[in-house]
Amino acid sequence: MATTATAFWVSGQGSGWFEDQVVPDPGPGEVCVRTLWSAVSRGTEALVFRGEVPADQHWRMRAPFQEGDFPGPVKYGYLSVGVVEAGVADLVGRTVFCLYPHQTSYVVPADDVDLVPDDVPARRAVLAGPVETAVNALWDVPPMIGDRVAVVGAGLIGCCLARVLGRVPGVEVTLVDVNPSRAEVAGHLGVDFALPTRAPTERDVVFHASGRPEGLTHALSLLADDGVVAELSWYGDTQVSLPLGGDFHARRLSIRGSQVGTVSPTRRRVRAQDWTPGHRRRLALDLLRDDAFDTLLTDTSTLHDLPDLMARIAQGDQDGLCHTIRYPSGDDACSS
Repeated sequence: MATTATAFWVSGQGSGWFEDQVVPDPGPGEVCVRTLWSAVSRGTEALVFRGEVPADQHWRMRAPFQEGDFPGPVKYGYLSVGVVEAGVADLVGRTVFCLYPHQTSYVVPADDVDLVPDDVPARRAVLAGPVETAVNALWDVPPMIGDRVAVVGAGLIGCCLARVLGRVPGVEVTLVDVNPSRAEVAGHLGVDFALPTRAPTERDVVFHASGRPEGLTHALSLLADDGVVAELSWYGDTQVSLPLGGDFHARRLSIRGSQVGTVSPTRRRVRAQDWTPGHRRRLALDLLRDDAFDTLLTDTSTLHDLPDLMARIAQGDQDGLCHTIRYPSGDDACSS
């Protein structure tokens, strides 16, 4: 028989609440997942919480298992880790990652969950989303051996990028942020750190992930001739002005957009079978065997705290990197 789960919904006007959701028995080819952890995607979920998704981007911004429509009310989110309790027999008892909103249990097709490696802790596995974003960015603008690279913006995406970049042989990586406390994080990630005023210039590639227009301007200023900025920030309905006069053209600088919603075209046909988001996500989960990523798990709250937490994040009052949500053990479990 069906059970009831608790789900987090947002108004799109700066408030959120819980609603009961019916969770059916899993059908053929489906699994029922009891959630252990989820995480807040700060930038995107804050935009959704405030109702700032532009009307012409509503269809692009839909999460895979979103309910409701923008600006709201919507059930939104995509960083969920849980244990399969019913359904496809080979998956029962296994820990999985799913692009599901904040909800205590849910039923999805088995093809929409990815196995978490046994040596990756469940809490760390919520980082599969941002690490997947980092992988896609490196496919969009791949660094060459010996490149001098900067990452502007030491938020969650920027830090994931820095760690993956730092494992590429011969690449010099500097993480740039206005927050001096990020120097300690950079040390744990094995890369250099600089405040914007001290950031090294003549960079071959700069990845921009600060979410601020002034950060993109600064990223351009760090490039060497023929250099490329990979733009990962998304500004919602905010208009961005850039200094494209001066020597922008003479120095042949470039800005390349990168977005995880589609697999980078450089990887769509590099094998007999196209890379898919599922392949990319499983690669991200493999990369999470690296325990250096634990330094990015800076905060934890209970599910009960989520409405107040999202309000603080949306107002810019909550610092930190990855804020994880801990779920009640055994509550709202799947039907047997």
